[in-house]
Amino acid sequence: MKGKVQVGMKGGAVMVALFAAASIAGGACAAGGSPDPAPAWTTDPVVDKVTALTEKSDWRGAQGVLKDALAASPQNAEYHNLYAYTIRKGPGPDMNLVFKHYGEALRLKPDYRGAHEYIGEAYLMVSNLPKAKEHLSALDRLCTFGCEEYTMLKKAVAEFEANKK
Repeated sequence: MKGKVQVGMKGGAVMVALFAAASIAGGACAAGGSPDPAPAWTTDPVVDKVTALTEKSDWRGAQGVLKDALAASPQNAEYHNLYAYTIRKGPGPDMNLVFKHYGEALRLKPDYRGAHEYIGEAYLMVSNLPKAKEHLSALDRLCTFGCEEYTMLKKAVAEFEANKK
């Protein structure tokens, strides 16, 4: 995942597409390297459904799909991460549930860069800068030569700090 392609995608759909890529690639990389490209025919129907729903900003619909997927696959870190993301982006997010599912994604896959980025952003939503910075530090360790997740969270932290002054 070197860069985001935003052609024809809105809002959270870009990020869901990135999760789809990570999901397809399987176990991304522990030390900041790139996953091997997945065969073009490999897809995850759950991620495909979630992507279609988030493109329409149907956060509740996406949450329903992911809730069912998690009931069937509770050990799927990508589903936990996506579920937390759709809750966070939807109306009136239950931040306890958001943190629970990001935490579970990281318990299952401690090197999951996307989950580190998004839980950091969630901590900024509740004005917990020290916790956001913990996840920024984790990304710094995981991304030997930098990565998009680190760059995005670093930007969000900088914006948060600038707005607090």
